Amino acid sequence: MTDARTREDTVLDEKLALGSPWVTIVWNDPVNLMSYVTYVFQTYFGFPRKEADRLMMLVHLEGRAVVATGTREEMERHVEAMHEYGLWATLTKADG
Repeated sequence: MTDARTREDTVLDEKLALGSPWVTIVWNDPVNLMSYVTYVFQTYFGFPRKEADRLMMLVHLEGRAVVATGTREEMERHVEAMHEYGLWATLTKADG
């Protein structure tokens, strides 16, 4: 059997090996229609309509929404794709 300390050390080692997670943030802009943002979220990320609408409303009402979490390289690809769709997106390290 493993004790709690060993499990904590293993989880910490796994996190260090994988690196810190990063997030893709889509920001509100004065150009794109809300329906278009929903379309992009459904088309690119594969979100169901309800989730795409929820994220679009976060962008609209709060000015931003985290739409993906993963490695830095993955988030860089997502940001580039959002730019190709004409959306304003950035990446940053995920909070703690």
